[in-house]
Amino acid sequence: MQQGTHTPPGRNVVVVGTQWGDEGKGKVVDWLTDHANGVVRFQGGHNAGHTLVIKGIKTALQLIPSGIMREGVPCYIGNGVVVDPIHLLGEIERLEAIGVEVRSRLFISESCPLILPFHVEVDKAREALRESSGAGKIGTTGKGIGPAYEDKVARRALRVQDVKHPERFAKKLRELLTLHNFALTGYLKSTALEFQPIFDQSMQVAEQLKPMLADVGYRIHTANRQHGANLLFEGAQGTLLDIDHGTYPYVTSSNCVAGNAAAGAGVGPDMLHYILGITKAYTTRVGSGPFPTELPLDQPGTVGHHLSTVGQERGVVTGRIRRCGWLDVAALKRSVIINGISGLCITKLDVLDGLAEIKACVGYKLNGQDVDILPLDADEIEACEPVFEVFPGWTEKTFGLTRWEQLPANARAYLERVQSLIGAPIDMVSTGPDREHTILLRHPYKP
Repeated sequence: MQQGTHTPPGRNVVVVGTQWGDEGKGKVVDWLTDHANGVVRFQGGHNAGHTLVIKGIKTALQLIPSGIMREGVPCYIGNGVVVDPIHLLGEIERLEAIGVEVRSRLFISESCPLILPFHVEVDKAREALRESSGAGKIGTTGKGIGPAYEDKVARRALRVQDVKHPERFAKKLRELLTLHNFALTGYLKSTALEFQPIFDQSMQVAEQLKPMLADVGYRIHTANRQHGANLLFEGAQGTLLDIDHGTYPYVTSSNCVAGNAAAGAGVGPDMLHYILGITKAYTTRVGSGPFPTELPLDQPGTVGHHLSTVGQERGVVTGRIRRCGWLDVAALKRSVIINGISGLCITKLDVLDGLAEIKACVGYKLNGQDVDILPLDADEIEACEPVFEVFPGWTEKTFGLTRWEQLPANARAYLERVQSLIGAPIDMVSTGPDREHTILLRHPYKP
């Protein structure tokens, strides 16, 4: 029997944050997309904030995959993402206003749970209640992410596919609204929401989103296996915010780790070939929760103030000032294990320019014991005293450099030591916000 031609499957890369988010994933995804034939978001919602700088022009994305800024590249929102349809439409319109074609190449899984106005109100009211009761805020973005995931797990969620069936949508909406209004007007002491405005607005938005609905898992499987497409799976938030593996309860409501790229996109784990961990050259965190290497930010002339101001450390979504501290290698070791990291991309190295000395946390003192990896319990992490290794800084500028040999000797020594401590190779270094400010040591798409 004569054999026909066969296109070999493409190579797929997963991009995940290895810290508490805000590591610079959006820029790296955009940079890698020149080798990708599709970009897939697989978890989270519009609580993510990915900032891209292309030829000096800054664009902030929250829900739409970062690959949308590459002309002609298909982008997919997988079933693991919770979708606020009103926000999604607004984000599409903002991109269209700057000349980006979106609707012909954005595909939304019909299985995505919807975020509706009552999810947002419940989220905000719960945080206010925690604060007023003295329990302390979790630090959510107030976007309704957690309550939407709760509905999903409780098997009562309205999903994207429901917008195609208005009567079914209305029935499920009434049931959900009754449930959440009971919470809002009861123990949350907030205002009840009305059915009709939510239903009418949802149906209006649905008409514009319907052409973009798709069986995402099947579509990307077919593209990869039959047509040789290289795919890029884009994670949101960071490993230490993962609902299972993060500093619980100060975490997000989804699985941010690489293993969830398969479940959150609707494909098998055998399609995940290379895991790129994005790691800031220092550490930041937004919201509450333990942070062993945290530094004070307010005093000019201090390292914390330097990292905060030079790094422009302010949340993309919330605008909150990010907490800053030294790089935590012991925490990164946990992330490398959880994700099965193939290689690291170190971002914002240029922010360390000009510091007399640089520190990296290589372990902790916990209850009189030496610990070399981040503990699993948030209270134990809070009790950890960091153990630092100190490195000489550098006065030369690293901003915008594109070759390893251009880096100052002390910068190279710092990165080489971090690489050996973490137990994963550094394959890329980002030296600035623009997509061209990148040093490549090993390309994820070239085995």
